[in-house]
Amino acid sequence: MAEYQHVCHEFPPEWDAESRILILGSFPSVKSREEQFYYGHPQNRFWKVLAAVYAQEVPNTIEGKKGFLHRNHIALWDVIESCDIIGSADSSIKNAVPADVASLLQKAPISRIFVNGSLAKKLYDRYTLSQTGLEAVKLPSTSPANARFSLEKLIMQWRVICSDLPWQKS
Repeated sequence: MAEYQHVCHEFPPEWDAESRILILGSFPSVKSREEQFYYGHPQNRFWKVLAAVYAQEVPNTIEGKKGFLHRNHIALWDVIESCDIIGSADSSIKNAVPADVASLLQKAPISRIFVNGSLAKKLYDRYTLSQTGLEAVKLPSTSPANARFSLEKLIMQWRVICSDLPWQKS
C-alpha cells in the first residue's frame, strides 16, 4: 500500500505583467512534479481544452505552454504550496499549506480566478478567499479521473474563461 509523503510545490506560478486570468489547480501530479510544470500527465485534458477554447494549437513543450499562457494573458498556479499526499491522489491530500495567491494578485493585474475542479474550489474557499477577496469560478476538472465530462463537454464549460474579456477582442 502506498504511503503518504510530505511534498512541496517545487516550481513557481507561471505569470507575467499582462496576466488577467488566474487558473488554479489543487496540487501538481507526480508527472507534473517530475516535469516541473503544470498538467504534465499526457492523459490530463487541460492543454487540449485550453487550446480548443482559444482556437490555437495544443502546446507540446514547456516553453510552448508558457508562450500559450502569456499570449492569452493567463496565469497558472495551484492552491496548495505543500501537503501530505499519496502519489497524485487529490483525495488523499492532508496537512495542506496554502500557496500565497494574494501576493501574486498584488503583482499582476488579475481580475478573474478560475479553479480546475471541485477540490481546488474547496481548498481555495477554505484557505485563500479571505486573503484575496476575489471569488473563484469552479470549472469541471480536466483530470482523466473526471469521466463524467467528455472533452467536448469540458471545452463547452471552459469557454467561460474567455468570455467578456476586452483584451481578447480582435
